[in-house]
Amino acid sequence: MAGIVAIVGRPNVGKSTLFNRLIGQRKAIVDNSSGVTRDRHYGKSDWVGKDFTVVDTGGYVDKSSDIFERHIREQVVAAMAEADVILFMVDATAEPTELDIAFSQIVRRLDKPTFLVANKADNDERAFMANTYYSLGFEHLYAVSSITGSGTGELLDEVVKELPDGEVDLYEDGVPKIAFVGRPNVGKSTICNTLLGEERNIVTEIAGTTRDTLYTRYNAFNHNLYLVDTAGVRKKSRVSEDIEFYSVMRSIKAIENVDVVALVIDAERGVESQDLNLFGLAQRNGKGIVILVNKWDLIDKDTHSVKAYTEYIHSKIAPFTDVPIHFVSALTKKRLLKALDSLMAVYASMNRKISTSKLNDYLLDIIARKPPPATKGKYIKIKYVTQLPTRCPSFAFFCNLPQYIQESYKRFLENKLRESYDFKGVPIRLFFRKK
Repeated sequence: MAGIVAIVGRPNVGKSTLFNRLIGQRKAIVDNSSGVTRDRHYGKSDWVGKDFTVVDTGGYVDKSSDIFERHIREQVVAAMAEADVILFMVDATAEPTELDIAFSQIVRRLDKPTFLVANKADNDERAFMANTYYSLGFEHLYAVSSITGSGTGELLDEVVKELPDGEVDLYEDGVPKIAFVGRPNVGKSTICNTLLGEERNIVTEIAGTTRDTLYTRYNAFNHNLYLVDTAGVRKKSRVSEDIEFYSVMRSIKAIENVDVVALVIDAERGVESQDLNLFGLAQRNGKGIVILVNKWDLIDKDTHSVKAYTEYIHSKIAPFTDVPIHFVSALTKKRLLKALDSLMAVYASMNRKISTSKLNDYLLDIIARKPPPATKGKYIKIKYVTQLPTRCPSFAFFCNLPQYIQESYKRFLENKLRESYDFKGVPIRLFFRKK
C-alpha cells in the first residue's frame, strides 16, 4: 500500500504548484486567480525509494453558497478522510486569515499526520514571516517554495516517515486480489454478482474496507481469490464533483491494494477518458491489467467486429497494447469464466521469476546481434541482465553508458522479453545501471 498524500488549504496558496513539482509534470493548471482548481488531480510521486499518490484539491472556502465552492469544500473533506498524510498549505507572504484559522481547526480534529506548509517562502525574509503561522497550533512548520523547490526535500523526508510501510494486507496471504474498475453502470457489480452466483463456495465480506469498495472471497472453478467491486468513476459533467471525487479516491486505493485490475468498458459507449485514466493509473502502479468489454450482447456484430473493436482499443491504450481483451456479457454470463481464467493467468505472470542464467543466455545473444545505437560517437555495451526482486516484473541491465540508452531500444528489449516469456497484461520495468 503506497499511501495517499492530500494537499489542502484555502484558495491561491500554491497547492497546484507543489502538486506539479511532486509529480514532476505540469498536470494541474496554475493561475494567480483563486478557485482555478475545481477538479481534483492525482498523480504518482516518490521520494527516497518510497512511492505514494499525491492528490491536489481545490481551495477550501468555508460556508460559501457558491455551488462550485460548496462542491470543492466537499471534495477537500473527502480527500482528508481518504488520505494517509495531509499537507495543510498556507501563504508565507500573508498573515493567517480567518479561513486559515477555521481550516486549521478542521485539520487538527482529524487523527491524521498533518504538516503545516508555508508556501512562497522564496527568500529569508519570507521564511521568517512564515513563523506567524505557529499561532495555528501546529508543532512543526515547513517553509517552502513550490516554484524553486526550496525546502521541499526536508518536507518530504518527514512525510515519507508517516506513510504506510510496505504492503499492509488485511487479507489472507497469497490469495490474489482482483479489482473491477470503470465508469458507473458498465456492469462491474453485475459481473461480480454473476461470478458469485449459485456455484459460489465461500463468500466472506471483509470488514473495515473503504466504503463502496467490497472485498468478497471467491472459491469456485479451481480459483481462489478476492473479488473487489469498486464505485464507478463518473464524468464530472454528469454528477456532482464530490460524488465523483469519492469514487476516484476509492478507485485509487483499490488499484493500489490489489494485484490485477479488470478494467470494465461499456461496449456501446467505447473507451472514454476516465477509462484511460484508470488504465494509466493501473499501469503506473505496476498492476496486471485485463480489459473486459461488457454488454457485448447488445452490439450488432459481424465476423470482423471483434477484430475491429480490438484494434480500436489498441489505438487508445498504445503503446502498452499487450493486454488481454475479452468481450463479455454479465447478463448472459458469456465468456466470464474465460475472462476469469485470463485474470488469474496475468496474476501468475506478475509473479513469474526468470533465472539470471536464462535471461543472459537469451538476451545477450539478441543484444550482440542488434546492439544499442551509438550516441555521440560512443558505443554502448550491455554486459549483464538480472530480474529484480520486485512485485512488478523489473529487469536491470548493466552497461557502460546507461544514460545513452534510447527509448526505442528500451521498447525493443521489452518486446523481446514479451516474445519469449508470457507477460501479457503485465507492465514491465527496465532499469539501466552502470556496471
